[in-house]
Amino acid sequence: SEGEMRSKLTLVDLAGSERIKRTGAEGNRMKEGININKGLFVLGQVVSSLSELGQNQHGYQASSTNMHVPYRDSKLTRLLQDSLGGNSRTILVACVSPADSNVDESINTLRYAQRARNIRNSVIRNVLPIAISPAEAAMLRRENQMLKIQLMQLKSRQNLVSIAPG
Repeated sequence: SEGEMRSKLTLVDLAGSERIKRTGAEGNRMKEGININKGLFVLGQVVSSLSELGQNQHGYQASSTNMHVPYRDSKLTRLLQDSLGGNSRTILVACVSPADSNVDESINTLRYAQRARNIRNSVIRNVLPIAISPAEAAMLRRENQMLKIQLMQLKSRQNLVSIAPG
């Protein structure tokens, strides 16, 4: 079938969690760090929920198939909803550090990436119908203008009725 295919590309750099003690952040920077941490925490919950659902689909034991996925708990997860268990092909690049001082964060990142691998998306093509012809567009514009005029006439009649002494 003919149609226009549409797609969306979302690139997100999640960086690392903001450790307030480690960064020494204060004031607005501290609030921003708290918001980043909240978004990352909720993202972790979403990934864990979807990972468990993905494992359940592959025959592994999961605690619940009617699990709530908290997409609405943060702006980040709402933006990534299609990428996380939705209608998208998703690639996750996990960056780790070889430094001894970052070993805990690197291990957490690898665990997170492992959970994300279990998420299963259902991808389908998004095809929109072909655009309308110029003649159809002109006809719809004329109809729209006529309806606007009728609406204005009805509103003016209603105003006259409400003003008239009764």
